[in-house]
Amino acid sequence: MDTGGRLIAGSHNRNEFVLINADENARIKSVKELSGQTCQICGDEIEITVDGEPFVACNECAFPVCRPCYEYERREGNQACPQCKTRYKRIKGSPRVEGDEEEDDIDDLDNEFDYDALDPQQVAEAMLGGHLNTGRGFHPNGSGLPAHSEIDSFPPSSQIPLLTYGEEHSEISADHHALIVPPFMGHGNRVHPMPYTDPAVPLQPRPMVPKKDIAVYGYGSVAWKDRMEEWKKWQNEKLQVVKHKGGNDGGNGEELDDADLPMMDEGRQPLSRKLPIPSSKINPYRMIIIIRLAILGLFFHYRLLHPVRDAYGLWLTSVICEIWFAVSWILDQFPKWYPIERETYLDRLSLRYEKEGKLSELASIDVFVSTVDPMKEPPLITANTVLSILAVDYPVDKVACYVSDDGAAMLTFEALSETSEFARKWVPFCKKFNIEPRAPEWYFSQKIDYLKNKVHPAFVRERRAMKREYEEFKVRINGLVSAAQKVPEDGWTMQDGTPWPGNCVRDHPGMIQVFLGHSGVRDVEGNELPHLVYVSREKRPGFEHHKKAGAMNALIRVSSVLSNAPYLLNVDCDHYINNSKALREAMCFMMDPTSGKKVCYVQFPQRFDGIDRHDRYSNRNVVFFDINMKGLDGIQGPIYVGTGCVFRRQALYGFDAPITKKPPGKTCNCLPKWCCCLCCCSRKNKKTKQKKDKTKKSKQREASKQIHALENIEEGISESNTLKSSEASQIKLEKKFGQSPVFVASTLLEDGGIPQNASPASLLSEAIQVISCGYEDKTEWGKEVGWIYGSVTEDILTGFKMHCHGWRSVYCIPKRPAFKGSAPINLSDRLHQVLRWALGSVEIFLSRHCPIWYGYGGGLKWLERFSYINSVVYPWTSIPLLVYCTLPAICLLTGKFIVPEISNYASLIFMALFISIAATGILEMQWGGVGIDDWWRNEQFWVIGGVSSHLFALFQGLLKVLAGVSTSFTVTSKAADDGEFSELYLFKWTSLLIPPTTLLVINIIGVVVGISDAINNGYDSWGPLFGRLFFAFWVIIHLYPFLKGLLGKQDRMPTIILVWSILLASILTLMWVRINPFVSKDGPVLEVCGLNCDD
Repeated sequence: MDTGGRLIAGSHNRNEFVLINADENARIKSVKELSGQTCQICGDEIEITVDGEPFVACNECAFPVCRPCYEYERREGNQACPQCKTRYKRIKGSPRVEGDEEEDDIDDLDNEFDYDALDPQQVAEAMLGGHLNTGRGFHPNGSGLPAHSEIDSFPPSSQIPLLTYGEEHSEISADHHALIVPPFMGHGNRVHPMPYTDPAVPLQPRPMVPKKDIAVYGYGSVAWKDRMEEWKKWQNEKLQVVKHKGGNDGGNGEELDDADLPMMDEGRQPLSRKLPIPSSKINPYRMIIIIRLAILGLFFHYRLLHPVRDAYGLWLTSVICEIWFAVSWILDQFPKWYPIERETYLDRLSLRYEKEGKLSELASIDVFVSTVDPMKEPPLITANTVLSILAVDYPVDKVACYVSDDGAAMLTFEALSETSEFARKWVPFCKKFNIEPRAPEWYFSQKIDYLKNKVHPAFVRERRAMKREYEEFKVRINGLVSAAQKVPEDGWTMQDGTPWPGNCVRDHPGMIQVFLGHSGVRDVEGNELPHLVYVSREKRPGFEHHKKAGAMNALIRVSSVLSNAPYLLNVDCDHYINNSKALREAMCFMMDPTSGKKVCYVQFPQRFDGIDRHDRYSNRNVVFFDINMKGLDGIQGPIYVGTGCVFRRQALYGFDAPITKKPPGKTCNCLPKWCCCLCCCSRKNKKTKQKKDKTKKSKQREASKQIHALENIEEGISESNTLKSSEASQIKLEKKFGQSPVFVASTLLEDGGIPQNASPASLLSEAIQVISCGYEDKTEWGKEVGWIYGSVTEDILTGFKMHCHGWRSVYCIPKRPAFKGSAPINLSDRLHQVLRWALGSVEIFLSRHCPIWYGYGGGLKWLERFSYINSVVYPWTSIPLLVYCTLPAICLLTGKFIVPEISNYASLIFMALFISIAATGILEMQWGGVGIDDWWRNEQFWVIGGVSSHLFALFQGLLKVLAGVSTSFTVTSKAADDGEFSELYLFKWTSLLIPPTTLLVINIIGVVVGISDAINNGYDSWGPLFGRLFFAFWVIIHLYPFLKGLLGKQDRMPTIILVWSILLASILTLMWVRINPFVSKDGPVLEVCGLNCDD
């Protein structure tokens, strides 16, 4: 869409629409409406059907007759066309008359107001055509007919259905097409020619089969039988040759005459496949899980039947905690029962959708980048993410990048303007030399010998020049950041003196700026560039904006108006595309003809840069991404993790997944006769019910685009519905999607796209409307449509809703990581990140969308539900975990233990339990490809986060949901060091550090006291002490990374942490000493030593 590179701002609610920096001549004006045709009987205007075409009464000659005259002629006249005398056939929506043929399909007159029975494509075209002042018949000359130059511009086969996968085969010449297309015919979807004739252009009928007389066929008839048989024969011959390739004796296969034959066969193969885990790895793993379950049963049988009488409270507390841990383990373990891996075939994708010498048929993708505060999210990082998107290995006309600036910062706007200029040089450089990664900051920071292989002679020279360009680009961006540190009193102004519309962050209009993609803007080599659009949604006081989820929903709507790609990719502003073929990897699943229609999103694992080698705080999260997610992929797919995910737009609109046809069940032939009667009755009821359900859901679940042309022929061209039905359906759609007819119409287009002749003024007006702050009022946005509201972790909720609708997701792990980002590597920032995730889980647990009680009767599988339940229940584990980690210190201070004297039987159970736990972890590491370091860091941080972030998130969520009190925990920087990974040693005070530090101090004190007591009491006290010491050391070892984080690089603990921890530890220690001191309450017991001291 061409906006002349200007910024569009406006507010739909205030009826504002401003094109900044535009003169009067450049302002967009509306266009004329489509003029209609005239009925040759009554002279009235012929109505326009829901597909935007004039009403056609006769299927043979298309003689112009309006619907009232058509119905009157059928009811009262001779029921024949006045021109060709052919009997009128009944058109859906018209009443039946005597002599009509029987029709098995549903009569739309009986379902006139049934929205679900409408063809979404027809409704969408009618709504788009009526609202955007466009139509298939509109042309500037005002005649309703295309100009001769426009006729010449259309390819002759653009509207002719062929029998070769939608392509014209070389053996079928232009004279053999099924339809006669007059030169004055409109290029719409209709089959029948327009009724107008131009005397200046004589009609030259083209013979369909040169050997036969054209009179054999009716004018416009389809002569396809012979061609179909010829096509079948041709295809069979090709397939037979490919099938028997290389099958000669001796193995010396003859070369094929046609070099395209292997390519044709390869292009029909699936675009991806599952790779099950080898049975040598997965079968022992499953056996260990079953054995561990049995051992758990024996363990709890022993624990419950052998209470500790003198420490009953400690015993009961420990058993309750252990039961909770066992339930939590089951919820986490069984979703990993069917782990799989996947493999993609990018070459097959190219063979199928990128034919040489033809336009690419790959689907379009809209990429969403979200940012809020440029001071916390540096513009240079965002710029690198945008540059990696613009340089991706994908057709440029199929990619559109939308940057959401939810802070309405002029710094982000100006940085994006600089980025668009630098992209004109960076994108051709990346594609010319095929470099990886295509984010310049990380590309130039790679420590790789670029001269090791024989490279292009000009590569070194151009790389040096490009690096100088990037350094200058960084200087300009950093200069903008420096200038933005001090905001002027009157706010920011643009270069022409216009005040920046977003000066007030909480009260500003919506803004849209198309930086790249409009006419005239190309790269330095003259090639087209992907679209780059800046979007800042409208914000007004008194409206709920729903943070990131609301911004993403605004991007869904504005992108559907401007580009409407059928697939969406969302990335955080700090996650750049590390693999330029990442979009192609996702399309191997989305566009797979066998299984792609049921895939709602393709999730990529998160990989990170800038993390220390030891990954002290488990920032990489390798266990989750390489073990848990692979397990979910074998059930119904991975959960959505918030970034690096390619969505199907229709799934985000809340539609159900397509129904998979089940094979026919067993007939009654093999059953007794008395059973057949029952089956017949039940079958009739089932058929009636299934027919109603199919009618109800058939149009919500969009029909997939057929690959084989024979299926296209069988489907035929659907007949038009009545305008009244389309209006009724539009009202229902607007209640769901909002009051934008353009956007509502786009939701019904499964393959995406916008009208070619759409008025730019209408599109811009609609784009401003759909990002207005009140657009979502009284709609289903955030409830059933788009990103779901109600939690700070909107990603889990959004993926959960899709799976409940019957969709499945896919986990894609390319050999080269698809995306890379940055992660907080110091302790305080990491704990706050985990706090936000846990808080979102608590909010979901306390909402109506909790997977424990939501989504039954849908398409969610049980093991997938287990995973979602575990994802919202895990913060509650913080309470039993905190108590359990306190028990070792209590046992050491009191001299009691949670287990009685251990017998040989109990020793075997405990040993078997520990061995099964270790074996499960080892086998998981084996089939998941995870190192022992990553696995152990994950176990350690599970304890650290559980006793700190998860605990605070639980109380914060309860206060927020139940009492409406919002609390926050501030992070304050205290000190920093220079050098590599300096942020790792940066200390920031936060109250999250108090609980784990207290646990460390208490357990260390308990160890000291226990050992001292054993030394004083003699040899017999060492035996019971070992169990307590093992328990305490288990806690200390798991908290060891936390201790290192507190000590920092200088091996010293901050004073405030030390003071708080010693204070709390002293209080708890004194309480236990007061309650149960180590000496007898009657004083020390003195015994006679046996020596006479008086002598």
